[in-house]
Amino acid sequence: MTARERALALVSRKEALEAELSAQFSILSSNQSTMNTPLVDKEGFPRADIDVWVVRHARVRIIELKNDISALVDEMAVALAAVGPADASSARSSAQTDPSANETGLSQENMPAFAKVDGVAPGSPAATAGLLREDQILSFGRLDASDFAQAPRSLQPLAALVGEYENRSLDVVVRRNGTILTLGFTPRSGWGGRGLLG
Repeated sequence: MTARERALALVSRKEALEAELSAQFSILSSNQSTMNTPLVDKEGFPRADIDVWVVRHARVRIIELKNDISALVDEMAVALAAVGPADASSARSSAQTDPSANETGLSQENMPAFAKVDGVAPGSPAATAGLLREDQILSFGRLDASDFAQAPRSLQPLAALVGEYENRSLDVVVRRNGTILTLGFTPRSGWGGRGLLG
């Protein structure tokens, strides 16, 4: 196996782990839970409104997957460093063909928005990132409009991704008055309001 093939195999493995991670966060979301939601009621008994065993299992698996992905990223860095100059220049020329193109091949200027910002709470992660009312969301991390084609009114993929990236930065691409902007967004709790976005 060449260095390039090994790097590509690691990338595929990382994508598979991220897909499983997203699925585990979906399990938490379907139980109205996060990584920090209490699993017992005020009297100290297991909550009856959620499947406590499923939530605990998902949390453990999320921690395992995050650790696996972190180790894999380190391994990918080593593998990519071993890729030869010809492979590297090939990768650079592919990226330079259209640096604003996303995975669907659409440039950011032509990407459809999947959401519009109705309001931004002061002091929230959204406010810190610089989001403004009326901004059109073109992509949020790895998500774009194609991820919402099956169920356009459901923001389940977004909820799962936000939970996955709590306290970690991701890129949000917005269209504001015809201008494309990329904002650094860090979902977080404890900002004084509900949710991780604001």
